[in-house]
Amino acid sequence: MPQQDTIPTKERILAILRRRGPSLPVHVAREMEMSMLFAGAFLSELLSEKKIKISFMRVGSSPLYFIAGQEPSLKKFSQYLGRKEKETYTLLETKKFFKDTEQEPAIRVALRSIKDFAVPFKKNDEIYWRFFTEPEENLEAPEKPKITKIIEKPKDLEILEKPAEKKKKTIKTKTVSKKTNEKFFEKVKDFLSSKSIEITDIINFNKNELILKVLVKNKPEILIAYNKKRITETDIVRAHLKASEFSLNYVVLSLAEPAKKLKTFLEAAQALSAIGKIE
Repeated sequence: MPQQDTIPTKERILAILRRRGPSLPVHVAREMEMSMLFAGAFLSELLSEKKIKISFMRVGSSPLYFIAGQEPSLKKFSQYLGRKEKETYTLLETKKFFKDTEQEPAIRVALRSIKDFAVPFKKNDEIYWRFFTEPEENLEAPEKPKITKIIEKPKDLEILEKPAEKKKKTIKTKTVSKKTNEKFFEKVKDFLSSKSIEITDIINFNKNELILKVLVKNKPEILIAYNKKRITETDIVRAHLKASEFSLNYVVLSLAEPAKKLKTFLEAAQALSAIGKIE
């Protein structure tokens, strides 16, 4: 098609995006009364000409197209984020800023997934995240708590000091646990990366197991990683039940090779076509 013939069409598409805000190709195709194929082709050309932008987020299988300056309107599509991503989005929208090192591993992964809404930046050699509509300069150092109560009697001081020591010990234990969990998560993430397996959602994460939605050769599957060296038939059954909730195949990982007995059982189960009862 000659270049001069496409200009009016592109201008009409730009007018639609100015009026509608972030839109899917199907919306453009419907208003332009053209096929999805042609609408997608025109949007791709406008994108390459840097006249429009594209979202990282997907609504179904398609990104959103929009004009620079319409980024705040992407908020109305946050409902299409995955469960953990939506939770992280809501927290960041409320708190405005996150310090990366202070977040749980699951939150850190989700922050890197919601690129339309979470913007990273550095301050004092530390990585921070800001909600995309919040200016970076609004980040302020937290104020130190001020002590205003005056304690007059020594016995009052003694009573107050004991809970403080107990609290300090609890926080220390929590920090150790958090680091242990994070180490396990990072180990699983590095392994998946080496196998070109993409994490798409975090379903559950604790010190004992990690349940993820992943893409294995572009096919969605459930992955259950157990933080132990030996897994049992019970673990396999639990993994199967969890995957069945999503109607997906599943992958099971542990910190060591499965026992020979378990491997034999799994091989036997794969070759089994049916179990029947003789009547």
